[in-house]
Amino acid sequence: MKPKVSKRLTLTWVPLLCISCFFLGAIFTSRFRGPSSDSGGQLFLQHRRDQELKIASKDYAHEKKKSQEKDVMEEVLKTHKAIEDHRSLDKSVSMLQRQLSRTQSSQKIVDVSTTNSSTKGNQRKKVFMVIGINTAFSSRKRRDSLRETWMPQGQKLEKLEKEKGIVVKFMIGHSSTPNSILDKEIDSEDAQYKDFFRLDHVEGYYKLSAKTKIFFSSAVAKWDAEFYVKIDDDVHVNLGMLASTLASHRHKPRVYIGCMKSGPVLTKKTAKYREPEFWKFGEEGNKYFRHATGQIYAISKDLAKYISTNQPILHKYANEDVTLGSWFIGLEVEQIDDRNFCCGTPPDCEMKAEAGEVCVASFDWKCSGICKSVDRMWMVHAMCGEGNKAVWDANL
Repeated sequence: MKPKVSKRLTLTWVPLLCISCFFLGAIFTSRFRGPSSDSGGQLFLQHRRDQELKIASKDYAHEKKKSQEKDVMEEVLKTHKAIEDHRSLDKSVSMLQRQLSRTQSSQKIVDVSTTNSSTKGNQRKKVFMVIGINTAFSSRKRRDSLRETWMPQGQKLEKLEKEKGIVVKFMIGHSSTPNSILDKEIDSEDAQYKDFFRLDHVEGYYKLSAKTKIFFSSAVAKWDAEFYVKIDDDVHVNLGMLASTLASHRHKPRVYIGCMKSGPVLTKKTAKYREPEFWKFGEEGNKYFRHATGQIYAISKDLAKYISTNQPILHKYANEDVTLGSWFIGLEVEQIDDRNFCCGTPPDCEMKAEAGEVCVASFDWKCSGICKSVDRMWMVHAMCGEGNKAVWDANL
């Protein structure tokens, strides 16, 4: 009977044991495989994130590279455009230069044509010398005394210019009041004699330095002369001797001719020829540098052109002759001291004429001209004049 009971118990426990083993196995598996599964998931997620970051980095780098390439292309295009603009500018400049060159060439052709075919307008006429006789509104009688003695009139004056190239004009500016009676009187006198050279200058005794500068500048602009001469209207001149003397120096480039002197620098306020800028000439009692006396002097073309070109910056002293001499200090200028430019009145100039040494100019030092020139000019001319034919026979 006992064996049967044992078999029954065994059969009963077998299913229970199997179920128990199943649950134990499930529990055991979940414990050991659960954490491993979570770690694998985390590894998978990390790997996935790394891949995404790598892809994003590649995309960013690609976009950055594309942006850089775009920037480079933009810079290249800008540079190319700048080069094109520069080339265009060069072409424009070149075109303007060619147009300017053509204009200048045309202008030169016009100038040459005008010079060769016209004697009107502002053309500079070629002459031997231009003489400017300094005069004033109140000096009508002085002018007449010259017209009646050594200065040709009318047709003879025109012939002298055409045949000998000698221009002789009274130089004068205008009054401080436009169209004044003084100006109208000069206009009337000029209409009668046609022997004035009007300057853009306001007349005044203390403005002689400025007048001299304007005379040379204006004369250079009007006449192309070999020499330019300034004379006072109370000085006697032999035109033929003057022309011959200057002709002997015509091949010298820069010549300054006259009677050279070196007078004292006057400082007293009451002195007639006081120099306000006396301090520039050293200590009191000093003398001026050597310069031609103001009654008459001549300068060559290059010096007259120098005055014309630099007139805005040429300084003016109180005395006109000192002023002119100061402009040539420091230049390569040949000063010629010719005492025939400052002969005395008879008997001085008369004795020289009798000895065959005709004077270029005569005046009295004590009067800075011929004393009482209106009354005595005819006498000086009769005793010291060279004769009416001398200027026409002068070898220029």
